[in-house]
Amino acid sequence: MKVVIIGGVASGMSAAARLRRLDEQAEITVYEMSEHVSYANCGLPYFVSDVISRRDNLLLQTPDALWNRFRIKAKVQHMVTAINREAKTVEVKNLSTGKISNDSYEKLVIATGARPRKLDVPGIERALWLRNVTDADSVKQALQDAESKTVAILGAGFIGIELAENIRHMDIPVTIIQRSNSILGQFDPEMVQPLQAKLEKHGVKIILNAEADHITIDQVVLKDGRKIDAGLVFTAAGVDPDNSLAKAAGLKIGSTGGLWVDDQQRTSDPNIFAAGDAVEKHGQLTGEQTLVPLANLANRHGRLIADVIAGREVRAHNATGTVILGAFGHAVGITGLSKRAAKKAGIAHEIIHIHPNNHAGYYPGSKRLSMKVLFDPSTGKILGAQANGEDGVDKRIDVIATAMHGNLRIDDLMDLELAYAPQFGSAKDAINIAGYVGNNVFNGTTPTVQWHQLEAARANGAQVVDVRSAGEHGFANIPGTVNIPVEELRDRLSEIQVEDVVVYCQVGQRGHIATQILKANGANVRNLDGGYLTWAAGMESLAH
Repeated sequence: MKVVIIGGVASGMSAAARLRRLDEQAEITVYEMSEHVSYANCGLPYFVSDVISRRDNLLLQTPDALWNRFRIKAKVQHMVTAINREAKTVEVKNLSTGKISNDSYEKLVIATGARPRKLDVPGIERALWLRNVTDADSVKQALQDAESKTVAILGAGFIGIELAENIRHMDIPVTIIQRSNSILGQFDPEMVQPLQAKLEKHGVKIILNAEADHITIDQVVLKDGRKIDAGLVFTAAGVDPDNSLAKAAGLKIGSTGGLWVDDQQRTSDPNIFAAGDAVEKHGQLTGEQTLVPLANLANRHGRLIADVIAGREVRAHNATGTVILGAFGHAVGITGLSKRAAKKAGIAHEIIHIHPNNHAGYYPGSKRLSMKVLFDPSTGKILGAQANGEDGVDKRIDVIATAMHGNLRIDDLMDLELAYAPQFGSAKDAINIAGYVGNNVFNGTTPTVQWHQLEAARANGAQVVDVRSAGEHGFANIPGTVNIPVEELRDRLSEIQVEDVVVYCQVGQRGHIATQILKANGANVRNLDGGYLTWAAGMESLAH
């Protein structure tokens, strides 16, 4: 079996190494157009600022090491320029010498990844980007050599934010320019507002609802006329599947622009497979094709290709898109659908927000964790979750992702037995609390209203009651609300407008208690989901 792999990073190298383990006799050749094979491209922003100080730490394998251990021929600076499907050959250009050669295959794997999205902005040619180790070398040198120590980053996605954090570690002024109304478009705005506040606290200037009109030698000029100092400009406006080779070969391209594959990663040509960021995935929850440029999926699907080539009957699972990002000690994570995505797909959903601690509050170092969970209002099926905080975000998002993989309902989260000791969690873990709150909403025990629905409720005549203490109300409150602490509620029922009332507290727990008291006394009452903290984050996100 002769197998040629185009691309030597996550999916390509996973396919090559797995295939060698399954078939000692296979002839495996990997062509990689950059100078390095099997490198950790997710670590590139951290190498720029010396958080990862040793360049060698990014290089997971070398061509010599791959040959010595796996007998894999890994040829760097070799770009496949054409695929001849009828002849089962590829045309290869040696980028060092310019020499053109041809190689034959029995099975071909396309793992060309994604390329930085090209912006149609005059002057964009001076912008830098991060795709490989050579790019990181250039960026690092440019930051050291730049006469004007100011940076503008076009795009507030994962790479843009990671770059901004690492450049600020170098005490260089940074401005992020984002065309939409919030950073990190995968998330809902109230869930990323705390991260945006953290970025701004550490000196990252963020301009939302803005686009670059043109780039000069030392500025980015916005379409509204504002001028942003920019000795260096980085483009981080997302990525597009690198499918030019596949298109030229006549392979089927999906509706997303990604290369179409079946559930065994086989393209429209049965002898050609593909995986990684160049390929579209099947969304687990929407049932639609989607682009999910994640290293874990690339590795998983590369391994699957090797299994299929070796004759094993395996199929890819649908993607949920589980991701996490951290900056300046604050993390945000998401799995499955956001409210934005659910609404766009027309999927009915119920929402809960909670704000528990990451571990027992009485144990030193406890930090607040905020979570948002979506579930199907008719079945309780979990549709997605988001979380933010200083500690424990990864654990909770991973648990929800696992629960979704196992088709658990929101109620099932109540009964998960999770590892507990005061320094690691609480007897009622954040996950369990999500289950308790979700159960109350799902079965109608606690009717709720979302932060963005509150003004409409008030406009329709609802009375909004703050059931926190007088001190809390005085410190910060939703304007125009009356304060009746939950402990006094039973004695002050005459002050309640029973026809329509919304109660709120800091995080929703006391609001739940107040809801039950008022329901028992005949009131039509709803609890403000997630309490004042969620409302405040949501309103702050609208203010930008």
